[in-house]
Amino acid sequence: MTAPSTPIIYVRLHSRIKMKLGVTLKIRHVAHVLTDPPGLEDKVLEAELMQTEKKDGSLLLVDVLQIIGQIQKTVPGATIETLGSSHTLVELIPHDRPPSKSLFILVWLLLFFGSALTIMNFHADVNMKEVHIRIVEMLTGYRDENPYLFQTAYSIGIGFGMAVFFNHLFKKKWNDEPTPLEVEMYLYQQNVDQYAVNEEYERIKKERASSGQK
Repeated sequence: MTAPSTPIIYVRLHSRIKMKLGVTLKIRHVAHVLTDPPGLEDKVLEAELMQTEKKDGSLLLVDVLQIIGQIQKTVPGATIETLGSSHTLVELIPHDRPPSKSLFILVWLLLFFGSALTIMNFHADVNMKEVHIRIVEMLTGYRDENPYLFQTAYSIGIGFGMAVFFNHLFKKKWNDEPTPLEVEMYLYQQNVDQYAVNEEYERIKKERASSGQK
């Protein structure tokens, strides 16, 4: 009689997830899992890792070793293959809060007037009005001290140029390429996540050192 083959479990962790505080964290929340034979997937995915609590703070680090340990308890003797990242950052959300309209309006006003003042100060520094007067003079042959038509077209052009550059007009995107702001936010989030991971590993290392563990 042929001996049963050893189950093989493939695990790939998410880089970052969001969870409500107080929810029981399971493997399905932090990882993709494939098993051979396939019938073990649900059993592995439903394995519990921990109960999230307020003392965990706003960020919780789940290491791949925790996943491996729990899978070994769930499916003893299984061969575990890990792919990708070795940890998952879990952002714990205390409770659902509706978006604050007053905060949105405040931020919108700050950004609107801040960007407007920045553009106006730049134009004042480079004497943009004189530049416009000179351009109109070169195009028409006479000097207009108040070239309102040209300035109106220039102002519209600034707004249109910014919409094209940022690839956004309200919720509409011109194409599927990420905008410069999205790229910067992505890089910023990566740096924040890496910093949080390093800090968490340092904290774990200090806790083990203080308890006499290697």
